[in-house]
Parts: sequence; C-alpha cells; structure tokens
Amino acid sequence: MDKVALTLTLFGLLFTCVNLAKQDIDIYSFHINSTVTSRYATTVITSRVANLLNQSQEVHFEVKIPKDAFISQFKMTIEEKTYDGVVKEKEEAQQQYNQAVSRGQSAGLVSAVGRTLEDFKTSVTVAAFSKVTFELTYEELLKRRLGKYELLINAQPMQFIDEFHSWRSKVAWVKFYPTRDQQTKCDVCSKNGLNGNLIIMYDVERQKQSGDLTVSNGYFVHYFAPTDIQRIPKNVVFIIDRSGSMSGKKIEQTRLAMLRILSDLAVDDHFGLITFSGHIQTWKPELLKATEGHVEEAKMFVKRITSGGSTDINDAVLKAVDMINKYPQEGSASILILLTDGDPTTGETNPLKIQENVKKAIGEKFPLYSLGFGFDVSFEFLKKLSLENNGVGRRIYEDSDADLQLQGFYEEVAIPLLTDVHLNYQGVANLTQSTFNQYYNGSEIVVAGQITDNSLESFTTEVIALSKSTKVVYHSSVLTGDLSSDRPEHENFIKRLWAFLTVKQLLEKMVLLKDVEKENAKKEALDLSLEYKFVTPLTSMVVTKPQDEEIQVAHKPKEGEKPNRHSSGSTKISRRQKALSKHVMSPDLYPYLFFFFLAVRIESPTQKPLTTSPPSRSIRILKSSGNAHPLCYDVPLAQKVRLQQNVPSDFSMNGQLESFGGKGFSQIAIHYKTNHHLLLSATEIIYNDGQKTVKFSWEQDLTHHERENVSLILRSNEMDVTMGNIRVVILLHKKDGDVFLWPAIWQQPKDVSLMGILGEADISYEELPGSQTPTLKLKDQEVKTSWVMVKDYRLASAPVVGCWLVPFQAVAQRELADFTVTQL
Repeated sequence: MDKVALTLTLFGLLFTCVNLAKQDIDIYSFHINSTVTSRYATTVITSRVANLLNQSQEVHFEVKIPKDAFISQFKMTIEEKTYDGVVKEKEEAQQQYNQAVSRGQSAGLVSAVGRTLEDFKTSVTVAAFSKVTFELTYEELLKRRLGKYELLINAQPMQFIDEFHSWRSKVAWVKFYPTRDQQTKCDVCSKNGLNGNLIIMYDVERQKQSGDLTVSNGYFVHYFAPTDIQRIPKNVVFIIDRSGSMSGKKIEQTRLAMLRILSDLAVDDHFGLITFSGHIQTWKPELLKATEGHVEEAKMFVKRITSGGSTDINDAVLKAVDMINKYPQEGSASILILLTDGDPTTGETNPLKIQENVKKAIGEKFPLYSLGFGFDVSFEFLKKLSLENNGVGRRIYEDSDADLQLQGFYEEVAIPLLTDVHLNYQGVANLTQSTFNQYYNGSEIVVAGQITDNSLESFTTEVIALSKSTKVVYHSSVLTGDLSSDRPEHENFIKRLWAFLTVKQLLEKMVLLKDVEKENAKKEALDLSLEYKFVTPLTSMVVTKPQDEEIQVAHKPKEGEKPNRHSSGSTKISRRQKALSKHVMSPDLYPYLFFFFLAVRIESPTQKPLTTSPPSRSIRILKSSGNAHPLCYDVPLAQKVRLQQNVPSDFSMNGQLESFGGKGFSQIAIHYKTNHHLLLSATEIIYNDGQKTVKFSWEQDLTHHERENVSLILRSNEMDVTMGNIRVVILLHKKDGDVFLWPAIWQQPKDVSLMGILGEADISYEELPGSQTPTLKLKDQEVKTSWVMVKDYRLASAPVVGCWLVPFQAVAQRELADFTVTQL
C-alpha cells in the first residue's frame, strides 16, 4: 500500500460566531484534527467556548465543510454531560423537527449548500460563567484531479487569536504564525481576521502500474492510476448554448474559456464546434484535425458567437453525436461536452424524451459531459443526461471566474489514456463500480469490495482496457497477508471507505433507476448511511439540545437546493478568499503527523517561495524520481550530448541542443547494436539498418516499420521507437513558432545503469527540514534547491509542473563535459 497518513491540527481556525463582536464569548480552545489515510480523510473539529457574562446566553457553533463530505458525528458537552447527535432517516428526523416547531421550541435545518462548501451550524444556551464543547466529525474520500489530491479546510476565524500551544514528538511541522497585525493586513484577511481556505495538495507514491491494494477485516480497496501509457488522441465536440439567457457575462466568459481551450488542443486531436439556440449552427460539418490553421479559424468562429433565441438541446446534442459517428478516428477517444444555462424550450422539450433520444444515439460508445451554467438551469435533467451516457454533470457557478471553471473542467478530460476499462477480482462481492468508459491523465480509479472467499491465500486483480485500440492488461497477485494494514488504528478505514463510496454511487445510481430498482437502491444506501452514521440526502442528524429538549436537524441538501430562512446563505467563494497556504507533501513524511498553528508571529501568509532564475542560454531538463516531486536541472545550449546509454544493451541516444531559444533538441540520434541507426530532425527522420535506408516525414500518416528487435511507429508528431528492451518516444513540439524535439523514455531494463544527461532510471532524495533555504539530501550530499515551474515536454500537451531545481552535477555525479560527444 502507498504510505499516506497525516494529521492536520489547526488551532483557532474555522469558527464563525454571531456574538464575536462582543467580548462576552471566549473561544479558549479550538482545533481541527484531520487524519488522511491514503485518500480517505476523517476530520474532527473541536471547539471549547466560555460564557463570560453573569447571565445565560446563546452560543453559536458554525463551520463550513466540503460539499462531498458526510457528517458522521456531532457532540455537545455542557457541565460534563455529553449530548450526542443521532442519525435518523430523513422522514423520521423531519417529523421530530415538526413536533419541536409545533411546541414553539427553537429548531432549524442547519445546513446550506455553497459552491464547494456546506454550512453546519447549531447553537445552545449556556449558563452564566459556564463552558460548552462542540465536536463535529466529517469524512470524505479525496478525489484525484490533475495529478493531485486536495484536502480543503475553510479558514474563517472571524476574530483574532492570540496564542495557542501544542507539542507532539516525531512530527513534521508546517508552521503558520501570523501576528495580530498580519491577520488584519494580509491579502485574504477581513476586518475580523483571516478569511480564506487552507488547501493541502499531495500525491502518493505508486510502486506498481497495476495499482495499489489494501485488505483489512474482509474488505479491500484498489487504487488504479497507471502512468506507463501514452495519451490517446481525442475527438471532442463542444456544444455551446447561445440562447437569449446566455447574453451578457455568460457568453463573454464562454468565449474566453473556449479560446483558451482551443489553444490547448493537441495537434493530433480532432474537434468540432456546435452552437445552438432555436437554430443549430456548426463551425464545420465534420471533425477537423487541430492544426494551427484550423485552431485559428475556430477561434474566429468563437469570437463571433452571439446570444439570442430559444434553446434546442435535443437537436444540438444529436447533431454532435452524428458528427462523431460519421467521422471516426481509429485509436482515439471521443468526448461530447455540452454547456447550457437553461431548460429546453423549442424542438423536443420533454426531458425524458431527450434523454431517450441521446442515449439511443450514443449507444454507450463515448461519454457526454454536461455543464450547467448558473442556478436557473435544470441541473437534475443535465446530471441524468450525463450519467446515462457515462459522463458527469457539473455546475458552473456564475462568478467572476466562471471561465476558469469551464477551462478547469476541460483540463480534467483533456488527456485520455485508456478506454473501456474493466477491473476484475476473484472471490469478492458487493463491488463498487468496476467498469469505466475512459481513464484520464491525472485522475484515479477507485474500486472497493468485500472478500467472500476467506480461503484465499493471494488476492488477484486483473485490469483490461484499450490504449489506442490496443488491448492492455494489468495483472497483480499478492499474498493477502502482505496486503493487510499493519496499523491497528486504521483497521476499520477500508470498510468505512467501501461504505462511503457505495453510498455515493448508489445515490448517483438512483437518479437513473425507476420503481422497484430505485427503491432497492434507496434502501441499501439508507441502511448503510444509518449503519455508518453518515448524514446523506437520505438521512438527517437530530441534535437534542439540553435546554427544554429543543431540537435541531442537520441534513444534507441536494445540489442546487436554495438555502432556507434558517441558513446563513450562500458560501460562494470569491477570488479574495483564495487559499491561505498550499503545502505539497513529500512521501518520506507520509507516516508522520502534520500540525498547523495559528499563533503569535513569524511569517506573513503572502510570503512567496524562493525561486531560481535559469542560467542564460540553457535548457531545463525535468527528471522523474522516486519521490512525489520531480527534479530539474539546467544544461547549456549548443552542445552535442549523450542523452542516455546502456552498454549491456548496446544502446545509445545522443542529442544536439538548440543553439537559440533553448526549448529542446534540433537533432536526436539513436544507435542500437552496430547496424541500427536512427537520426531525427525537425524536418525528417532517417533510419538505416545496415543494408537499407528509409526516410520518413513527420507529416505522413500512421506508419509502422519493423526489423528484428526494432519497431518504429510514426504517429502525428510522435516517433515511437523500440530497440531491444528499451522504448523511447521522440516528440516533435511546435509552440509559438518554435519547432524542436524532445525524448521521453517509456521503457528500460530494470536494475541496469543508464548514463546520460537525462539522468538515472530511478533517483530519490530526502527533503531536509529546518533550513531557511530548501535543502535536499541527494546521493548523500546536501544540495540547496528552489521550487520552480517548468513545461514537461515529455508529454505532447507540455503541461506546466513544479520541480526542485538542483545542479546537474548533483544528479549525474559527473561534470557535463563527461557527456559531450563529437558527433551524433
């Protein structure tokens, strides 16, 4: 199992109190303990509050929790007596709530839906000079997006905190000590103090491409996120609502987002554009390759989109399906993305009939993603439309960053890696979803279930999928004793994770079911919610207050449900409420505990990390490592260098660095044995096997050339080279007028030394704490470093990633001169 366990303890955060302006309420202790085991987070918020007046008064407890989380426990302790919240079926809880209201007692529904957070609040009357302790627990399965998991904790103390103390041995410290003055002057501070989110971003170490397995107490969880596969070109059709209700800011933000998205298309992608109101308009009648010319022409089309008219969703989606079906691209992944802000008002307007038409047309061949713009849209209809077609519905909130929301969603599905994914297991039952239409780069597939065959000595997994129309299979068979958790405190988390994931998926499934099937799914989700004490859309938590048996009911509303008169209103996050702090964890710190302090002083929340400027006329090499974050280092330009060499395999690869621009290589030469030579430049490719010379052009169609132990596959802007037991992909990048090559090593022999400026096959480091300047321990040396952002040209999309910048000599343990060559 990948080792990830952290605890976050925050003192003085996440509390909003109505009476904070007065000096009669004292929050004398407040902390959050969030334990993340792998990807499952359990967060406990504890607040101790004192009434400083000589008369009783009401004390309020309000926190904001992640929207995808389930509350699982709530307690209030007054005068050493604890009052527990009890999870009940929603109807039963509602009946108890109604009875309290009829008696004239204080009662209220205490949840409200926001953009990424939900409110939980309650209040209790506290006697003079008395104290109350609130304790809230919520749980969530963190979802991997764009290569990272994100743990979000809202930070709105809304009062100034003076001093807190805590100590624990064997911990890794992340310290946050703003002074009272800093709490008023930081970019994300309000007049009452800090006002924003604390975001912890991390990834986990994956040792096997077949996935990570954990078994405990008869349950298992399998995390599958392979990285040894190439991206699949995609066929994508954007279906854009331009009806009258999209006028103004909505259509402006849509145009802006589409211009950015078009710029991010890979050259081997095919795309189409459809706009609709009461009339359907296509940019082109067929899907076109995302060449520079086509993209620029499409941008002109987008800039001319105007709003007006009614909304014909049915015909627009069917037209998009027809475009993909008529112009299929073998070895690609097809995607439909629908953006609309309203209900269907012309053509076919019956939602059930539209769903039937679209489902029949798509025939489960590719996913449909529906983006609902604003709160006027019929989101339940869009959600069902997508779920029936292997996609998801996502709400786009009307805010100043709506264009970024649109672009952010596209980035999640921009790089398909696998299609038709099936995960198979032996001797199991009660599986969560185990088949998936597509798997995207930076995401993760999670499957959990119950092991029914207790006689199994080993647990076997099989993953079957397609990669560019080629079947790929991942097998893994591990002794069950090797999989069991060796940490007693975590022995129940797998079962709870299974229950959490099962309830989530059953709630989604209910949207698609009818009659008896729907009732059966509802009953199963309800039973699990009650057993594990989850507050879900089917349950509520009844909180009986000690004064006069007053009752409050905590429930989890549906997406889009308006806050009622008892709630505090929307929790929409503005740009001003951006993250207070972002910390990315190193895997060597995973087994330890993390503490966050809001105390007296030290550094401002706006302090920037150290950066290092690149040397003049250099190229920056990004190198993957055994750690969570890659290394990078600079190599001077205009040199012929040894990129990689494996003497036992008689394989070598050399490169000519660009003289100008500094983005990549102008030529790359690969040699295998004594007779195989491959020379690549930005204009042509020449291969000689000792007897015959073959020339290729980057622009030619898919070409496959084979000789003994040699395979050359030329795709658009990609040459896939296998020589012996080493596989390299050479990418041709065309960006901003620059044309250059970049090598990506996909396969190499294990436990064999590879030498060159691309570095060793596997290299790891240790992050050393306590130094003012970030320091790594690399090959028994302490190396000063800085965090920089670079483009990863090993991928066709060239995403921007962060890396630790170190000297070349620290990685290679040699001078650059040792790797220069006189000829390619």
